[in-house]
Amino acid sequence: MWAICLPLGACQAGPDIQADLVVLSGHVITVDDTRPRAEAFAVLGDRFIAVGSTSEIRRWVGDATTVIDADGRTVVPGFIDAHMHPGLTYPESSPLATVDLRPASVSSMADLIGALAAKAALVPEGQWIRGVRYEDTKLGRHPTRADLDQASTRHPIYLSHSSGHVGVASSFVLEAAGITRDTPDPPGGAFDRQDDGAPNGVCREAACRGLRQAVPETPTTRQDEVEAIQRTLRQFAAVGITTVVDAGGGPGKLGLYRAAVGPGSPVRVVMMVSSQYLDQMQEGGLATGFGDSRVKVGPIKAFHGNSLSGRTAWLFEPYDMVNPDTGERDYYGIPPDQTQDELNALIFAIHEAGFQAAVHSNGDREITMLLEAFEKALTRLPRPDHRHRIEHASVASSDILEKAKKLGLVLAFHSYVYEHGDKMEEFGADRWGMMHANRSALDMGIPVAGNSDYGVSAAIPLLRIQSMVTRTSAEGKVYGPEQRISPEEAIRVWTMGSAFSVFEEDVKGSIEAGKLADFAILSADPTSVPVDEIKDIVVDTTVVGGKVVYDGLGSEDE
Repeated sequence: MWAICLPLGACQAGPDIQADLVVLSGHVITVDDTRPRAEAFAVLGDRFIAVGSTSEIRRWVGDATTVIDADGRTVVPGFIDAHMHPGLTYPESSPLATVDLRPASVSSMADLIGALAAKAALVPEGQWIRGVRYEDTKLGRHPTRADLDQASTRHPIYLSHSSGHVGVASSFVLEAAGITRDTPDPPGGAFDRQDDGAPNGVCREAACRGLRQAVPETPTTRQDEVEAIQRTLRQFAAVGITTVVDAGGGPGKLGLYRAAVGPGSPVRVVMMVSSQYLDQMQEGGLATGFGDSRVKVGPIKAFHGNSLSGRTAWLFEPYDMVNPDTGERDYYGIPPDQTQDELNALIFAIHEAGFQAAVHSNGDREITMLLEAFEKALTRLPRPDHRHRIEHASVASSDILEKAKKLGLVLAFHSYVYEHGDKMEEFGADRWGMMHANRSALDMGIPVAGNSDYGVSAAIPLLRIQSMVTRTSAEGKVYGPEQRISPEEAIRVWTMGSAFSVFEEDVKGSIEAGKLADFAILSADPTSVPVDEIKDIVVDTTVVGGKVVYDGLGSEDE
């Protein structure tokens, strides 16, 4: 451990109160407009108490003070991932539950079948095998029931696409769910079909819901789930994340977080509560902001619309692709499964209950309906500083942005061009400039929240920041360069922007006296390295509440 306590004789005279921790000789990006840069800061308990020059902060050093010499390295506020799905990885912490199908692990259909078959050899017959985060663009196509059946016909097998909005079920699952050639597509969803009309195993949006519950789950214990959460959260500290916003769950999941995230936790949690639990939350007297500095209730999470990377988002103009069902360029995506009246009622119920709303919506046609619902709710019941959010807002025209600004909405754009730029191809080059519109939104003064949408893309803030800055895919193609923002702006989005999006800008998001002492020390400065090297910067140390929770140069303090 390279952090040391200076000997008593080396300490200078200072205030009556001595700091528990100081960081000296750093390049501190404070994200505080009153002092954007500093060299050092002091921490007492779990809060910053002073920010300034190294000579100023040395005055806070006492014989029990831990001193970290940053040695010129860059220090930033802890990153806040304002929309992610850590629950998607909990099963991966269990030896029997899932198979990692990301391109790094699976690069061909033969690899995929082999990985599933290997898992089937370990799992008792009749128990679920789940594959997560496969990429059809990397495999060349979606897997089908025929592929899954090659792995096993004695296990229910279900795969989740990286988008989370498309899945694949084996014949075992389809039969258990009663899905046949005569089963119609449900509202807001679709089954892909063979030439004879029989389902080929691929489901989209609402069509996937019944398949995931077609076979009873193997029960897990509460302790299993708590430990899985703890394992999952630890990985985020290693990339400088100090707060995660879990984008959906119920009171039971909130209870698991309260059991799993204590004073020694490496990450704080804000949990969005899924809209089906709104009545239950009200009956329990809970609201947005309930909780403490470790676990807190966030917005009510709702859905209106579909997926960008799953190519199901509903658009005003057709996708730049041939519709496989018609052979024409007439595919507009899948319409949401809510009418305008139903959406209006849902948004008003959330708004009237006093909650912040966070609504998943991607296509411009979906978002336009959502804006109407927000406008009706706010006209009927005006409420200052509601901070209702649109999650993703992937295709946002200037008209959409103007309306969002007028209504006082927060936008949580995707930032995954690096990995998933190829998913933008079918939207057409004329739309790339209105996708993930960070530049336009910031120029208009619209609040923007930084996020990974993890399990859809990696929860690595510096990679996400590079993606926002360069708009360049891993293959080197640029998508919508007019929406690029600067590294400084991207850091602000991932700190203060995200804190604002969950009403925490007074306690998080910047390095300034009085705020929670959450920060990360980096191996290089994201604002000065070549922009295509931002992703290569390493997080050396992460601190939450004044305690080192990740030390990449020594031991991890758990």
